[in-house]
Order: sequence, then C-alpha cells, then structure tokens
Amino acid sequence: MTKGPGRGTAGPPPGRRRGSDGRGPRGAAGRDDKSGPGAARASGRQTGSTPRPPAGRADGAGRPGAKGGGARRPARSGMVPTPRKEPPRKETPGKDTARKDTARKETARKDTARKDTARNNTARKEKPSGRTGAAATATKRSARKKAPARAATAETRTARNAQSAGPKKDAAGPRGPRPGGGSGRRPPPGRPPRARVPFHRRDPLKRLNVGLLVVAFVLSLFAGRLVQLQTIDSEQYTEQAMLQRMRELTLPAVRGDITDAQGNPLAMTVEARAIFADPSLIKADKRQPIVNALAPTLGLNPATLLKQISKPETRFVYLAHGVRPDQARLVSSWNFLGIGTLPEYRREYPNDSLAASVIGFVNDTGSGAAGLESSLNGVLAGKAGWQRVEISPEGQHIPMGEDQKRPSVPGRGVRLTLQRDLQFKAQQAIEAQVKASRAKSGTVIVMDPRTGRLLAMASAPGFDPNDYADSDRSRWGSPLVQDAYEPGSTGKVVTAAAVMEHGGVTPQTPYTVPDKIKKYDVVFHDSHPHQPERLTFAGVLAKSSNVGTIMASESIGQEQLYQTLRDFGFGRRTGLPLPGETAGLLEPPAKWSGTDRYPIAFGQTVSVNAVQMASVYSTIANGGVRVAPNLVAGTVGEHDRFTPAPEPERKQVISAKTARQISDMLEGVTTKEGTAPKAQIKGYRVAGKTGTAEIVNPRCGCYDGGGYTASFAGFAPADDPRLVVQVVLQDPKRGSHYGGDAAAPVFKDVMSFALQSEKIPPTGSRPPIIEIRARD
Repeated sequence: MTKGPGRGTAGPPPGRRRGSDGRGPRGAAGRDDKSGPGAARASGRQTGSTPRPPAGRADGAGRPGAKGGGARRPARSGMVPTPRKEPPRKETPGKDTARKDTARKETARKDTARKDTARNNTARKEKPSGRTGAAATATKRSARKKAPARAATAETRTARNAQSAGPKKDAAGPRGPRPGGGSGRRPPPGRPPRARVPFHRRDPLKRLNVGLLVVAFVLSLFAGRLVQLQTIDSEQYTEQAMLQRMRELTLPAVRGDITDAQGNPLAMTVEARAIFADPSLIKADKRQPIVNALAPTLGLNPATLLKQISKPETRFVYLAHGVRPDQARLVSSWNFLGIGTLPEYRREYPNDSLAASVIGFVNDTGSGAAGLESSLNGVLAGKAGWQRVEISPEGQHIPMGEDQKRPSVPGRGVRLTLQRDLQFKAQQAIEAQVKASRAKSGTVIVMDPRTGRLLAMASAPGFDPNDYADSDRSRWGSPLVQDAYEPGSTGKVVTAAAVMEHGGVTPQTPYTVPDKIKKYDVVFHDSHPHQPERLTFAGVLAKSSNVGTIMASESIGQEQLYQTLRDFGFGRRTGLPLPGETAGLLEPPAKWSGTDRYPIAFGQTVSVNAVQMASVYSTIANGGVRVAPNLVAGTVGEHDRFTPAPEPERKQVISAKTARQISDMLEGVTTKEGTAPKAQIKGYRVAGKTGTAEIVNPRCGCYDGGGYTASFAGFAPADDPRLVVQVVLQDPKRGSHYGGDAAAPVFKDVMSFALQSEKIPPTGSRPPIIEIRARD
C-alpha cells in the first residue's frame, strides 16, 4: 500500500513512482511552481496571501507544542520535506481592514448560511473529485494535518476555486472548525460563495410594544369617532334620528253644522275614517292585491291608487277621506302591511238635495267646494290641530316616545234664515214645473219683506251633495245668484216707481196705447197685437203693455230712470254669502244708445239675478224701504251660544205713498182682467206682476230663437205684506211661455203653503177698485 506524499517544495518524494499512464501522481507536477494550482493546494493557502501562522500539533506524537513553533509532520516515507520559501508579502492597511470586515460578515452569516452549506456539502459528496488512489488519500491527510489558514476574503477564495482542477470530495463529511481559527470549510467548487444575509433576532418586547401601539392607534380612532358621535355631532344625529321617527298627524277640527232657522240640520259632521298608506312598508308583490281590494271598496281609481302606493321613498300618503266606520273596519280586517286608518270626520247632508244649491258641499279633503260650505269655510271649518308622535319602522306608535300635541279648534255652526219645510215645498214645486214645462231651469225664492230674510231658495235641477261626484258639474253652482236674466215685465214696477215718484204720473193718468210704437229707427211692440186702447197707468201695468210703459217713461229723464234702478238694487250684488254672484247688467246712461232707455223701461237690455228681483218686490211690499236680503241668521259657538248676524242695511227708496199705490196697482194684475189670474189665492189679497222676456241667442247676439224667460213676482197679503214669492222659469218649451201661465201657478202653490206654515191669516179687507181703462 502506497503512502501519500508529504507536503514539499520540489518534486515528488524519493521512491514515488509514476502512474501506469506515465504521469506522476496528481498534484506532484508544478509543486515548485508557486503560481500553479497544485502549489496552492499543497500549501493550503492561496499564492500571494498572508502566511498562515503555524498551528496544530507540535511534534510527531500529536501533542500540542509551543504556540507558533513545531516542525511539520514528517512524511510517511521518512523524509522531511523542505519548507517552501515564499517571498514576504507586503501588508496593506486596506486589505487587512477588508479581511477583518469579511471575517465579521462571515461570522454574522453563519446561521443564515447553514442550509446553503449543507446543500453545498451534499453536492461535493455526489461529484467526483478527479483524484485516485494514494494521491487522494495523501491529499486528505495533508489537509487534516495542515495548520488553519487565516481567514481569507471572499474575493481570494473565489480565485482559488477558479484555479482548482475540480472539487475535492471529503469522504468524512463536513468538519468543524480547526483548532487555531477558521471554519475549515471550503466554498463549493465551480461557483463563488453566496453572500450570507445577517439575521438578527429581534427583541420580543420591542415587537410587543409595536403591536400595542398599533392596537392603541386603532382604538383611538374608534374612540375619536365615538366622541364625535356622542359629543360634537350628537345634536345633529339626534335631530336626524328624531326626524326619522317623528310623524306629524293632523287632528281635524269638527266642522260646524249648518241648520235652518229652527235648528234642523241641513249639513252635519259625523265620525269617519281616513285611509292612509306607508309605501315604504309595502312590498312590490303586495301592491296589486292591495289595489284590487281597496279600489272597488273605496271607489278609488285603480291606476291612481297603484301609483300612490308605489313610491318606496314615501312614508305617508292619504288614500281616501270620509270613509264610513264600517268600511274602515273592513279595510283594517284585511291586515295589509302599510295600510292604516285614522279618525276624522265626514260631512253628511241628511236631506239629500234639499237646498243643495245654497248649502253646497265639502270635497274629499274636508274643504268646502260650493255654496255656503265654500264661502263660509273659514267659519265652519275651525282650525285643525296636530300631534307629533314617534313611529317605529313597522308603523307602530311608540308609547313612551316623544308626544307633542296642539288641540284642534272646532268650527262654528251657521244658522240660516231658511225654513226646512218651506224650502222642501218650494223645491218640490219648481222641480215639478221644470219637468212639466221642459224648462232649462227654474228658481223659487220666498222672502220676508220686513226683515229681508230669505225663507226659501229653491232651484231645479239640483244635485245630491252626498254624491256630488256623480252629478253634473254645471249644477253645483247656485243659479239663484249666479244666473242673470232679463226681468222683462216684472221690471216695469221700477219704471212705475220712478215716474210716479219723480214724473208726476198717478195710477189714473190716461194713455192711448197702440200695439206698437216707433222710436227713432226702432219699432217696439206689445206682446199681443191689439187696437189702440185707452188705458190708465194702472191699466198699463195690469195689461203689461210695453208701449204704454214707454209712453209713461218719457215723463222722466234717463238719468232719473237709471238712478231709480240703482236704488232698487240693479247693477249691484246683494251681498249674500254665496260664491259667484253676478251683479247683473246695468250700463250708465253715458253708454246708452239713443233707443236704450225704452227697452230698459220695460225690463229689457238690463239683467238681474233672481234675488235682486225678489228684493225689488220686497221693497214695494215694505212701504218703499229696501232691506238688504240676508241668508245667515247668526253663528253657533261653544256651548251652543248663538251670535246673531248684523242687522241688514235699510234704505228708503220711494215714499210709502208711492209704494202703496204701486201695491194696489199690482193687485189688478191678479184679477181676471190682468195677466195673472192664476196667481189668485182664495181668501187672500195677492199683488204681483208677470214677466215674459226674450232670451238673447248667443249664436247671433239677437233675440231670434233664444227662447223666453217666464216669471212672476208677488206678495201677500197685499194690504199687509208678510211674504214675497218670486218664480223664474228659463226657456219653457212645453205649454205657454208666458209668465202668467208658466210661473203664476207655482207662485200660488208655494205662497199658499207659506201662508199656512207661517200661520198668516187673511186680512179680511176688501181689495181696492183698480181702474184699468181710462175715462174719456
């Protein structure tokens, strides 16, 4: 067995043979060449590096010798190799510092590079070293025996590995550091050593402190937000939350009743319910079932109802008002989420259509929409209150939540001058006559001439205010004050009053009256053709002659005629609290044409409403004193305390003498020789005047084809007038269109009932003898 050569400086040791291939053992050649790779491996250090201090054993027995001394272990051949002589190297401060820094870095990277070192050692084991036999063994032994080299820089080790012929396999595996310094490990052959990253194990207390700081920071954010919500912005968020929960409910005021003069209700308030919805609680799939159930029950439009409940952003919307309690209970029994009821009041008219044109009605929002309900809404409605309560998201009232309330103020009741029974009779009579004569409309007014109180105001056709929506809208108004018409012959009493008061005309003043008269380029006619008649002025009025009235009117000027008309109430409103009243038409004389004064004298070219004309006859019946018509007797407040209305205006229009004379003349109208014998009432003296006026045809602005207005106005008892009744029929088409035939029977029917209901006995006096025809 051949022993490995020792380390030397020249050639192979004596007795070393060459291998079978004729070459010497690996590493033998070039041993004296200090620049070759063999020299580097034999010496255990890189050429040009600082000489490594001697270490290891001091003698052949392997005992430790003196530090820095001791010869190299002799070769097994018994020859001691001559020490290699190397030129001294110059130490430079920079390189020495670099080596120290490298050593410190190597030490710091030990732990990090453990895995890399293990992987490199494994690679060296698996890769053949290229040496064979004794040469490899000698190399391993010499490597174990050599003294530890100084720590070399990473750059020096890289150069040595590059010059090496191949990696050297260590059969014994990785070794620990050699005594005397150095790790004794070599970098893997063929690549530079990997730079080791220093790993410094952090202080756990420091990491804990950092973690606590992060947690504290996050908690501080939450704490800051809480402080903002509960202190800085607390009022704002509290207000917003309250607004979300608060709901203001209207507390409707109890509407005042409307009664007749005896306190009988004509319009009253009863308990009802309002149906409301909270669309935010109604799911989309529940909307159609709700519409299908509520629309037919409450009489609502399905499309409108569906639109109302299909607004999720809305929290409250009214669906219906004035629902009867039994209907509201039915709706509640269906338990629809988002549908509820609220207590309110509903207006009810116990007499149906009785005096509907005067009373009017209240719409579904609780406001007056026609008649007195509209014009006196401020008095009747009162003042609604409110209640603010907290409502849960489910729509329930929160019992202990915020609750503010302002009570409602009930409305005041209104007591009218109308008398229910007389009103019923008047309405029944005019409805029957309108139907019988096929008139367009008709009105009846009953009035007390002494006080100006209206005891009955009936019109036909009418409507039922309980179901006003199903009636014709054109009937909602009050034709008694809204419809103007030409009074015709009933207006002749004003001309009679003017000429008798200011023109010196008396009831006995004679006139020769033809059936027509021409003024300028206009010819005026009487209602019937006749031969010239010799008539007194009383006869002119009894015969209702247009020509005779024109002749009498020439005794006064047009200014005086106009002023008398104004004094009797023409061209000015009566002041009744009914909406839409017309003042009629009466132009001042400056706007009259040359012939206007003549038709005005017999009641054409001017217009009035029914109440204005009734007031004219009340003035005659009251001795020439005009008392303004009035409809409201007073109001009823808390504890049924009655407050009377102010006294109506009074004005002396004509003298009592003139009024008495005209009254006597009007009695002649109801005689057999007059135009209205059908107006006579057995046992009573009746005075009155018929009227038959042409209606202007709106298509041509002329009287041709416009129809007629038939009217009759009168009072009884004539010698002590207590009641005035005025009847007007617009455009009667069946039967006679004259006032004495169409309107006088209605007057008789209503006046007879009124005299009985008011318990007005006959006076028992004889009527005056009225001279109709003039004496020659």
